[in-house]
Amino acid sequence: MRKNLKEARKAAGMTQQQVADLIGITLSHYQMIEQGDRVGAVDLWDKLEDLFNIHQRKLREIS
Repeated sequence: MRKNLKEARKAAGMTQQQVADLIGITLSHYQMIEQGDRVGAVDLWDKLEDLFNIHQRKLREIS
């Protein structure tokens, strides 16, 4: 699981669906990224980094 990504989303007060909509992917795709089951394209990580204002290297960590 990508704990830092999940925590960033929750700290922003967002649902998984809201994040998925904002970055232009399906809910299931976002869920797989957050769970660590899917890597995700570089452009998605750029969007997540901008959205949460946290470096994508930190968001990508799997714990």
